Amino acid sequence: MSHTNNTFLPSGRIDLGTGELALGPLDGRYASVTAPLTNYLSEAALNRDRIHVEVEWFIYLCEHEVLPGLSPLSEEQKKGLRAIVTDFNADSVAELAEIEAVTVHDVKAVEYYIGRRLEGLGLSHLVPLVHFGCTSEDINNLSYALGIKDAVENVWIPAAEELIDVLLKLAEDGRDVPMLCRTHGQPATPSTLGKEMGVLAYRLKRQVKHVKATEFLGKINGATGTYAAHYASVPSTDWQKISRGFVEHLGLTWNPLTTQIESHDWQAELYSDIAHFNRVLHNLCTDVWSYISIGFFRQIPVAGATGSSTMPHKVNPIRFENAEANLELSNALLDSLGSTLVTSRWQRDLTDSSAQRNIGVAFGHSVLAISNVVKGLERLDIATEVISADLDANWEVLAEAIQMVMRAEAIAGVPGMENPYERLKELTRGHRVDAARLKEFVATLGLSPEAEARLSALTPHTYNGIAAQLLDHAKNA
Repeated sequence: MSHTNNTFLPSGRIDLGTGELALGPLDGRYASVTAPLTNYLSEAALNRDRIHVEVEWFIYLCEHEVLPGLSPLSEEQKKGLRAIVTDFNADSVAELAEIEAVTVHDVKAVEYYIGRRLEGLGLSHLVPLVHFGCTSEDINNLSYALGIKDAVENVWIPAAEELIDVLLKLAEDGRDVPMLCRTHGQPATPSTLGKEMGVLAYRLKRQVKHVKATEFLGKINGATGTYAAHYASVPSTDWQKISRGFVEHLGLTWNPLTTQIESHDWQAELYSDIAHFNRVLHNLCTDVWSYISIGFFRQIPVAGATGSSTMPHKVNPIRFENAEANLELSNALLDSLGSTLVTSRWQRDLTDSSAQRNIGVAFGHSVLAISNVVKGLERLDIATEVISADLDANWEVLAEAIQMVMRAEAIAGVPGMENPYERLKELTRGHRVDAARLKEFVATLGLSPEAEARLSALTPHTYNGIAAQLLDHAKNA
């Protein structure tokens, strides 16, 4: 086979070139899952949002006639300006790249890109109005806020809520399935499978509520946040009012007091909330993985899928394992972003510029993990017979109930109820206890007839309090 037209690497392997190849899995192997985020958090989306902010600022200044010689634009002109945003496509990306190759400045390239289109709208005399009074960060902070807000509201939250719905369905299926609990890995007071899944759903719901409450802040106040250039050029305008009105016009919350940069505190808060959600989800993955390991869940095989390359009997819990890894990668980035973005040297440095370009990657790994968990949960079947056998093998967990009944009896004045803990420890510590032995022990305690009957009727299957009812808290949260 001839390779005469190929380029070789120093190792002797063929150089694969660039083309459609992806360096990272989010844009390669897993692109079908993370693709929706590219509409909001990719470099192209950032440039589209920059154009959107610049165009809306241009229109807003005209509408409010903040400079001498300005007047409101015609509907046709506004439509034409906004079409610069809605028509943004691959050719636009290429044109911007050509301009930036000359300017060596991304926001300046956006300014020139818009300026090129004003003549066709009869607005060539207003080219100086593009980017008026703005520093690059005025455009960038608003563009990032819009992109992140859209990504959270249109991609991340719907994915998280779908996950919670799937988890709650599994919990409802297990509402009345009694299950032995394990504290410190040891047999403990039973619950229901539904209640235990409900705990995780409730925790995840709380974090989604925090994310939904995020304030997406923005500012447009000049090179060091003082409106100096604004008042130097047009001192008669109330620039704080214009700034606030414009930021709120974009659907964001106005930050009135900044340096050159918007302080990014809201981003750090958001990333902390998403990271917390990720950590709870990681806990879900490890718990479900462990339940699969001891047989409480069966995984429903996917037709044609290979569980193991050499052991055909296996169905590996890979969805949960993959999710764990992606959650850890997401949190590594979210934690780094949260700690990096809240610090800027004096009035400005550019550490945030490089950091923020990885926001999409952080969200991507979280969304990918959520997708994996959804698929994993949907392929689970509750192995009620295994769970039941586990309860039958651990009658000693009723020792807690017996002890508490003895305490209540002692308080009520029933004699002979002293030292219940020590008496139960002697019976259960280091010994397996079956139904017969436990009932025999209860009969020797001297309990009141009502208490003895209640304990005699109790089994590991029925000793779970109001666990089934508690699931409603997760459903109604």
